[in-house]
Amino acid sequence: MAQIPNLDNAALNLTALREQSQKELLSIIKSIRGKKCLVIDPKLAGTLSLILQTSALKEYGTELRILSADPLQTECPKVVYLVRSQLNFMKFVANQIKNDESKGLQREYHLYFVPRRIVACEKILEEEKVHQKLTIGEYPLYLVPLDEDVLSLELDYSLQECLIEGDTSSVWHVAKAIHKLEFAFGVIPNIRAKGVASTKAAELLNHMQLEDPVSMDNMGIPEIDTVILLDREVDMVTPMCSQLTYEGLLDEVVRQKATSIQQDYAEVKSTNTQSVSELKDFVKRLHSLPEIARHVNLAQHLQSFAAKPAFHARVEIEQIILEAQTYETCYEYIEEIIQKQEPIETVLRLLVLFSLTNGGLPKKNFDYLRREILHSYGFEHMPLLYNLEKAGLVKRQESRTNWPVISRALQLIVDIKDPENPDDIAYIFAGYAPLSIRLVQHAVRSGWRSIEELLKLLPGPHMDLKRVRCLDH
Repeated sequence: MAQIPNLDNAALNLTALREQSQKELLSIIKSIRGKKCLVIDPKLAGTLSLILQTSALKEYGTELRILSADPLQTECPKVVYLVRSQLNFMKFVANQIKNDESKGLQREYHLYFVPRRIVACEKILEEEKVHQKLTIGEYPLYLVPLDEDVLSLELDYSLQECLIEGDTSSVWHVAKAIHKLEFAFGVIPNIRAKGVASTKAAELLNHMQLEDPVSMDNMGIPEIDTVILLDREVDMVTPMCSQLTYEGLLDEVVRQKATSIQQDYAEVKSTNTQSVSELKDFVKRLHSLPEIARHVNLAQHLQSFAAKPAFHARVEIEQIILEAQTYETCYEYIEEIIQKQEPIETVLRLLVLFSLTNGGLPKKNFDYLRREILHSYGFEHMPLLYNLEKAGLVKRQESRTNWPVISRALQLIVDIKDPENPDDIAYIFAGYAPLSIRLVQHAVRSGWRSIEELLKLLPGPHMDLKRVRCLDH
């Protein structure tokens, strides 16, 4: 499990925020007296390990189990389910209760939704005829500190829910999370938002302040001056690109979250590892740090991965796509890796990147590549391709692309002269500065008025709100 992050150097008192989450969870555990089994959904187990040690739960007579489709194995007379508000988890809970009943087991059942209960989940529990057997509550866990400068809502499927399923409940969660921050650090006077979901979250945040106001009298000067909300849809290009830092490569190659990297490695986690020689030097530097064996092994694994011609070719083709250079070269490369049956994730990320920067693909090319993917990887991927098209990530070309205009205006392509001492965020992607980062830089330095026309070329509306005057009353 991930290590609890050290928050001592955070700009805000995130330790107090985490302690509040600890207190609320322990309050739930203490309220259910006696021996009990705490059943946590798989993702939430990792999230909770960032908040408190599991030993703290065991002090209160608590067994820990991970929720699954299998029957619950415990002798505890009380069962406490702590799960996110997802429909599939309700089926698991219902089936475990029914399985207990079929064995004649009498238990006391509690269910706490994270971060809040929703009607659709409770409806399933009613349909499964277990709702009345449960004592239901909420554990309002919204923001989890991952590092001294990173908070996460841990909403893994929010993009899919918003773009594909039409479920915008995560937007409410974003607003609620920020409002909770305001109770700790004061009303945030400036809100800048770009995108349909972000502007909606900003409106909800204002509404929450009216319904459940943060007292301005006792707070003094707000500790947070500005909140910038960006839809992921505004910048879908960046997550399609290969990260080239140590931490980024771990995420790409090993799929190991940044939070499991020990805090001792704060200096090296953003080290750029573009070449094999640099990786070798990097491994040598790692040897000077304490308890390093695991990271040496990881770095050596990354070294062997980064030395592969396929990796270099992929990074190179990404740069060509981002610079909107030769269309045919990019198209032929994607066609080739489909025929070689390289991992479908690699193929789709490049295809999405290609489509986004070209304003789509000509119908003939679009139809051909789609057909080739299905033939090479199987027709079970048809729903996936349909969803990518529905989300606008891969589409037929209908008009000229705005990408070159956006790229030039925001200086997204940068020549990194000194990779060892970079002076621009573009070093993370070998010369590409993330679009979303450029928008944040403009918002912080001079506001968005200077790029007003450019913002109109990006998806969704934008707003720039000053809240102090209306909230002082």
